[in-house]
Amino acid sequence: GSNLMLAFLSAGLMHALPLLSGDVYQWVGHNLFNSVRINLLLCVFNMLPIPPLDGGRVAVGVLPAALSRPLARLERAGILIILAGIFILPWIGEKLGVDLDLFWWLVGLPTEYLLKVVLAITGLG
Repeated sequence: GSNLMLAFLSAGLMHALPLLSGDVYQWVGHNLFNSVRINLLLCVFNMLPIPPLDGGRVAVGVLPAALSRPLARLERAGILIILAGIFILPWIGEKLGVDLDLFWWLVGLPTEYLLKVVLAITGLG
C-alpha cells in the first residue's frame, strides 16, 4: 500500500512542474516519473504470492490450511525461486529461443498497466 501511495503522491506532484523552468523542470519531471514507475514496480513485485514477499504472506493467510502450509514452507527457498525466475529462466529461454521472461509477464506488464491507471487518475494520462 505504501508504494501505491508514493506513486500517487509523485504523480500528483507532477502537477507542480510548470512552476519550474529549464533543466530543473526536466530533472524533477524525470525523477518524479521514475518515482511513480519504481514504486509501482515494487508494489506489484512485493505482492507476488511467493514467500518471503508480502504477497506470499497474504496468500498463506487467505488460503485454506491444506494449501497454506506447503506454501509457507517455501519461505526458505523463496528467494532462490525469485532469483531463478528473474535471471535463470530468461537465460535458459534465450538459449532455447523461447520467451521465458516471467518477471516481465508477472511484474512488468501489470506495472505498465498500473502506470497508465495512476497517470489517468491523476490527470496526467
